[in-house]
Amino acid sequence: MYGAILGDIIGSPYEFDRGNKTKDFPFFDKGATFTDDSVMTIAVAEALMCAINTGVIDDEEATKTLIIDMMHKWGHKYPDAGYGGRFYGWLHNSEREPYNSYGNGSAMRVAAAGWLFDDLETTRKVAAWTAEVTHNHPEGVKGADATASAIWLARHGSSKDEIRDFIVNEIGYDLSRTCDEIRPGYYHVESCQETVPEAITAFLEGTDFEDVIRTAVSLGGDCDTLTCIAGRSQRHITECLNT
Repeated sequence: MYGAILGDIIGSPYEFDRGNKTKDFPFFDKGATFTDDSVMTIAVAEALMCAINTGVIDDEEATKTLIIDMMHKWGHKYPDAGYGGRFYGWLHNSEREPYNSYGNGSAMRVAAAGWLFDDLETTRKVAAWTAEVTHNHPEGVKGADATASAIWLARHGSSKDEIRDFIVNEIGYDLSRTCDEIRPGYYHVESCQETVPEAITAFLEGTDFEDVIRTAVSLGGDCDTLTCIAGRSQRHITECLNT
């Protein structure tokens, strides 16, 4: 959670390609602030903890209802956090139906699914639920699955090579490009399929938490979401090494 929120805040001034594609930048710029990434990460965390505490976590529909309720609660509490247009409309729509999105919102909010459960199977199942309430396109679900799985694997002591192999072989993302290869032609894009692999690559290449964040920001693009996704996985690697 700390890694996700810190990543969001640090990356926020450079969103929409406002950085200069370098790792040399003020780590906490004066314009840094939390965005919808942090707000929805907290919303999903509260929903899943509530589902666990009330004993409904094995009930897909009950858990999804809690996720929707908490998203609306936190979204209305922070209405100007920078939501995408379709998600903002969903927050104010009484119907609350998913809208087949493959945007990276499903990946940036899923952190809690990666650290609340003891087994990877449950983690992946619940990660899919957190996506499907809005981002029920297969790519939207895939982005949440990959991010939560990377967090769970990091928590349980997997090496970065092992995490890479899992994401490639089990999730199906192509992680063959290096950050140096990604950086020149990368631009602001908000799809899972063009954000999550890049964020995971920054995580895999980074040497520590700060380096992961700097590497993700240096790619450009949707920096707050890149750093939110990359930072949460590195945070768990760092915690494992320090225990």
